Amino acid sequence: MSRAKRIMVQGTMSGAGKSLLCAALCRIFAQDGYRVAPFKSQNMALNSFVTRDGLEMGRAQVVQAQAAGVEPDVRMNPILLKPSSDTGSQVIVGGEVRGQMSAAAYFKMKRQLIPEILAAFDSLSEEADIVVIEGAGSPAEINLKADDIVNMGLAKLVDAPVLLAGDIDRGGVFAQLYGTVALLEPEERARIAGLVINKFRGDVDILRPGLAMLEEKTGLPVLGVVPYLHVEIEDEDSLSERLNVRDAVKPLDVAVIRLPHISNFTDFIPLEQHELLGVRYVQRARELGAPDLVILPGTKNTMEDLLWLRQSGLEAAVRKLAQAQTPVLGVCGGYQMLGQTLDDPAGTESGKPLSLAGLGLLPTWTTFDAQKRRTQVRAVALGAPFAGARMTGYEIHNGRTTVNGELFCRLADGTPEGCVCKNVFGTYLHGLFDSGELTQALVKLLCARKGISPSETRPASMAEYRQAQFDLLADGVRKALDMGAVYRAMGIKKAGR
Repeated sequence: MSRAKRIMVQGTMSGAGKSLLCAALCRIFAQDGYRVAPFKSQNMALNSFVTRDGLEMGRAQVVQAQAAGVEPDVRMNPILLKPSSDTGSQVIVGGEVRGQMSAAAYFKMKRQLIPEILAAFDSLSEEADIVVIEGAGSPAEINLKADDIVNMGLAKLVDAPVLLAGDIDRGGVFAQLYGTVALLEPEERARIAGLVINKFRGDVDILRPGLAMLEEKTGLPVLGVVPYLHVEIEDEDSLSERLNVRDAVKPLDVAVIRLPHISNFTDFIPLEQHELLGVRYVQRARELGAPDLVILPGTKNTMEDLLWLRQSGLEAAVRKLAQAQTPVLGVCGGYQMLGQTLDDPAGTESGKPLSLAGLGLLPTWTTFDAQKRRTQVRAVALGAPFAGARMTGYEIHNGRTTVNGELFCRLADGTPEGCVCKNVFGTYLHGLFDSGELTQALVKLLCARKGISPSETRPASMAEYRQAQFDLLADGVRKALDMGAVYRAMGIKKAGR
């Protein structure tokens, strides 16, 4: 067994706040002088990231690595499932696409991946003092327990103590925690070091009678009541509350089309943070209105989402706005949709050979193939209105796009990228707003169009903002959680080295 200490956070359900609790623990342990690595054996999310060596992993563990102050590493998330339909996903193992599988097929073979999971964990553990492990969903999914590789099954494999978190914001937290514990086997219950009530709003004293009863009924200590922390940290997937924002409450209205398979919506968090930009997510044509900017985001299934865009009436609405000179930006799959045609001769995107007309707003033509481009990039925007804006980001896509027109930017290695046609812009770059320079240029453009003065303040880079938010998160969790008990559960006598 590897030498690193470990702690695992499991939840009573999806969305219980496991990812943020793990990020907080990563930050706290790093602040206390430990080398920390996050780990999640299997992630299901459309928000992925490309590492420096061109491998693909889930966004949640990237955020946790950033909280720990370490470079994101694909070993932190050895299995990534990217849903492409209600019953199937692209299966990525060790950062590489292993294939497209139905849920049934994947469940039949997933235990075969245990050696790869353990190899990744053991390798990380040799380089870290503490590994913070995140579970998935709930450990009480009794239909899945026999082949579990991500909750109690993983805790047993790596001999990890467990914190079980419940979400009080949704209601029924005592039933969540008690019911989950009751459905566990005795040896599984024995792994639980304590219970955590998460996302609490109000006076903790009001909870105390319930906490005492919960401890009595479960035989487990409540190690903390974590308040609902108002921090801006990137969300993992479509459960994100930010996707429910419908109204712009700032001077400039930015409408992001909420595609059915929307991915990497974290691209737009820097826009949300700007004092002049109100970002909202739109699912229906009647919600679109007259925004100052329309964004078509990335998607895991470009062809299917293009058909949805067409059938929903949003395609016609976006085209009408573009023809009226409203700026339109497409990122990755959204960029592909803005072109003339999209061809999928082998069914890479759609599962069957298919060719579709795009929105026809850019002089581009996209063909899908099995080879996925995964790389981190630096780029400089070309031409007005964004000329000179420096960007950092990454590409992750299957399509190859031919451009017959003005370029959006040029990569650091000289490669031309993206396309611009009047007020319509398209690029494959995720993370394009993180540096802050493109955000500032965009605000200047939209303010000029609307006849208002842009802010005199320059937005901080996403990296700077993110680090400040991690500190706020860690402070809130450290105050609420019995960190002495957490350290003792790991076999560490005191905080700090």
